[in-house]
This record gives sequence, structure tokens and C-alpha cells, in this order.
Amino acid sequence: MRTFEHAAPEYSSLQKEDFKLHERDDAIHDAKFETKSVGFFKDAMLRFGKNTASIIAFIIICIIAFFSILGPMMNEYGYNDQDLNRANLPARIPGCEKINLLNGSTVLKNRRKDNLTDTEKYPEGCILEITNESVVNGVKMCDVRIDTYIYSGYGDDYFWFGTDYLGRDLWTRVWRGCRISLIIAFAAVLTNVGFGVIYGSIAGYYGGMVDMVMMRIVDIIYSLPDVLIVILLSVAIKDMISNSKNDLIIRLGPGMISIFIVFGLLYWVGMARQVRGQVLSIKEQEYVLAAQASGASAAHIIRKHMIPNCISVIIITAAMQIPSAIFTESFLSFVGMGVSMPMPSLGSLASDARSGLVSYPYLLLFPAASIFLIVLSFNLLGNGLRDAFDPKLRS
Repeated sequence: MRTFEHAAPEYSSLQKEDFKLHERDDAIHDAKFETKSVGFFKDAMLRFGKNTASIIAFIIICIIAFFSILGPMMNEYGYNDQDLNRANLPARIPGCEKINLLNGSTVLKNRRKDNLTDTEKYPEGCILEITNESVVNGVKMCDVRIDTYIYSGYGDDYFWFGTDYLGRDLWTRVWRGCRISLIIAFAAVLTNVGFGVIYGSIAGYYGGMVDMVMMRIVDIIYSLPDVLIVILLSVAIKDMISNSKNDLIIRLGPGMISIFIVFGLLYWVGMARQVRGQVLSIKEQEYVLAAQASGASAAHIIRKHMIPNCISVIIITAAMQIPSAIFTESFLSFVGMGVSMPMPSLGSLASDARSGLVSYPYLLLFPAASIFLIVLSFNLLGNGLRDAFDPKLRS
């Protein structure tokens, strides 16, 4: 037994038995953490789910994609079915009879009031409202709101978005245009992702002279005016297409083919720059150095270590490029350099509406609203993905 030889006198007589553990029967344990670990992508999706604007944008995109596929099948009219007798009919939707914009009505200005009883000019039931009555040189004049469908002899028909100047169903043409715009945008983005990721990964991984030469090529391509190239390509391809016997090439036309070529040649540079920057930031990480020390090839390291760690940047950049591609295609079609007639595009539909903008504003309303919703939704979706995947923005 050991005693405290140098302890104070009052403690020198203490024995081993005098010491005991206080509350010995109470077990002492560390608190257990029951929460499971969350992976990077799952955490990003949880963060994305909290972004209300991005979720709404995603729902709108899904709705537009749904109608772009099935919308043209919801009635019996084809996108190029023409009938001049039903030209410029306004939108008419069942159940919306009290909404002037959607009930198929039109206002006729400065009509003689005494002619309104003529059933040959104004069939029974077509006059909905008489307004702005006045007397001009002793003649009673007024504005008349009429049911355009009864007035034109199509009282039993419904064109949900109206018809254009050739009597073609605008509902079918708008959703067909949305389909074409989305196909072009996604095809362009897939091409950009495939080439831009590989190009940027190689430039960032090798660095030095390789990186400098590759990025100077990117700078040159980035400075090229895409609209001018589309025009030049359209002129160059036009003669080739005129001699072609391939039905698909003829239907696409020089404008569409030029857009695909320009997107494939020019639009990947943004992706390459983003991926290169990400690769430069991770190539000095320990796991990359360990792979190099183990003798792994550059292709293996890029494929197994670089690109997987660039997925967040790739997703964000791709999502932000989609609205840019849609807007570019719409603009080129608007100026006549895009989709060839009679195939509809949102840009060409907006262009066709210019001549009758005052009398038939609905011709511009629906394609313009579609472009606005698509571009805005993809921008909001891209912002939400950026906020979810970017570690620097995490609180």
C-alpha cells in the first residue's frame, strides 16, 4: 500500500479503501449521432429542392416538353394544313366564353349601325356587344364585338391558339415550334458537353505549352460572330441542298443545317473554359498525385478522377447553355436564317406575326410567351443548380 509521504498531515492517513468512484453505477457514454452521412449529389439535390423558383421552373419545363410532344396530337389539324376561309381566327377555348382574349371574339371598328340587322353580313348570334355609338354626318356608327367563328361560318370549331394568315392551326404550330427549339437546344448542348469536356480536361491536365496553344484556339473561336457564320454557311449549303435527293436534308433546309454546324463548331468553347478551370484546381490534389505515382496513364486519370469531379460544373454550364441556344435559334429563325418554311419555329412564328401585329396580336402573343417561359425557366433552373452544386455558395 502506498501512502502520501509528502502530503499534508490531515491527508497522510488516507488509505486506498477511502477512495471510490462517485456514482459508479451510472454509465457514462458519449452521445450517439444517429444521422447518416449524405453524399455530395444527394446533398445538392436536397438544397435544390429548397429553391422554390427553380422547382417551379422545372415543372414549367416539364409541362412545355409534354405539350411539345403530345400537343400537336390533341386535335386533327396538321402544322401545315391550310384553309384561307378560316384565316386569322382568334383564339377560342371551351369554357372561356367570358374572356375576350380567349372566346374567339373580334372588335369591328366604325360600322354602320343600321347594317347590323343584315343577317347575310352578320349571321344570327355573331354580334356579342355594341360599343362607342356615335353619329357621323347623320349616320349612326358604332364598334361591334362579334363571334368571329360564327361570322366566318366556323361556329362549331375551336382553335385554341387561333389560326394564322393561311388558316393554319396555331396551337399545333406553336407546340411543334417548341419541339424543334428544344431538340436543337439539347442536341447543341450534348455536342458541346461531349467535345468541350474532353478539350478542357486535356488543356487543364497537361498545362504549359499544351494549355496555352489550346486556349488560344478557344479565344480565336470565341471571337467569331456566329450570326455571320450562319449566313455564310446558309449561302454555301444552299446549292448543295438543292442538288440533294435526301428528303431529311431537304426538309431541314440550309438554315437548320447551318445552325447545327455553328452550334457544333462554336458553342463548346464555354464548356471547355469552365472544365479547364476546374481541372486546374483539382489536378494537384492528393488522389491525383497518388494516381500519377502509381503509374496510371493520363487518359485514365482524366476519365476516372478529373471528369467525375467536374460533374457539377458540367451540369451547371450545360443548364445555362440551353436557354442561350434556344434564344439564338429563335433569333436566327426570326430573321429568316433558321428553320425553313413550312416547318414552324418559335422565331419564325414571331416573325410571321409582325405584319398583323395591330389587328391580330394573338399571333405574336403565344410564340413570344413560349420563348419567354422557356428561356426564363431554364435560366432559373440553371441558377438553382449552380446554387446547389457550387460549394462556395453553401452556408
